[in-house]
Amino acid sequence: MSTTTHPTYYVPHSSPWPIIGAVGLFTLMLGGATLLNGGHATLLYIGLAILITMMFGWFGNVIHESRSGLYSEQMDRSFRWGMGWFIFSEVMFFAAFFGALLYAREFALPWLDGTSSSKPMVHDLLWPHFEDSWPTNGPGRVGGHFEPMSAWGLPALNTLILLSSGATVTWAHWGLLKDNRRQLCLGLAATVLLGFTFVVLQAVEYSHAMHEMNLTLGSGIYGSTFYMLTGFHGAHVTIGAIILLVMLLRSLAGHFTPHNHFGFEAAAWYWHFVDVVWLGLFVFVYWL
Repeated sequence: MSTTTHPTYYVPHSSPWPIIGAVGLFTLMLGGATLLNGGHATLLYIGLAILITMMFGWFGNVIHESRSGLYSEQMDRSFRWGMGWFIFSEVMFFAAFFGALLYAREFALPWLDGTSSSKPMVHDLLWPHFEDSWPTNGPGRVGGHFEPMSAWGLPALNTLILLSSGATVTWAHWGLLKDNRRQLCLGLAATVLLGFTFVVLQAVEYSHAMHEMNLTLGSGIYGSTFYMLTGFHGAHVTIGAIILLVMLLRSLAGHFTPHNHFGFEAAAWYWHFVDVVWLGLFVFVYWL
């Protein structure tokens, strides 16, 4: 990001992109609802196309404004605070899902099993033959028999891949700080490759789980929490890899300097957040 010395905010001219984005989101939501109720996916694709067009146009405007030196140091601080609060909101987002997993394992299951002193009658009245164990699909054996996902294999390999990508994006940052554009681009290219490799391997893992282990979203509390946590994380990895790909293309175009590169830093912050969340997932969803 290029900054100027004046302390004021840059006020852009009126832009059509906010209303276009709103129309795209509404069309996407309407298309999704139509698809869920047995309709065609046409509106869904139209909404997605509108949103992608909006992002290209709006982000392109922001990049042009930054490259033109229209942003002040105060705006640079505002962008950093904004990205910090955004990542905090994402932390709370995942904290809610980890909380759901904790509640199911540490509170709900002992209540149903009768081992919890706080709910002694739940076991006798509801499920007298239920025994607490994890992983479980609940007292009703919802979804039938399934095999739990082991931590060793593709999950462990994906952990190594994602941790390696954290190292490569840091190496790219060091290259940028040294004004070594070759190191910057190589590090970003490696990070993007590792990120998309993670997504592909997770798709392979999902296919194996659903077709060979009968582990689906309908497999009780274990299946729902497994796909909820890993699925949202996979979506964040996909978004992060796309963002880093854009940073790579901008780096190849010579957009960043050692002193002005918040766009790259924001992408790196987001990627490190994705790394940390995956470590929590690996430990609490796959391993324990």
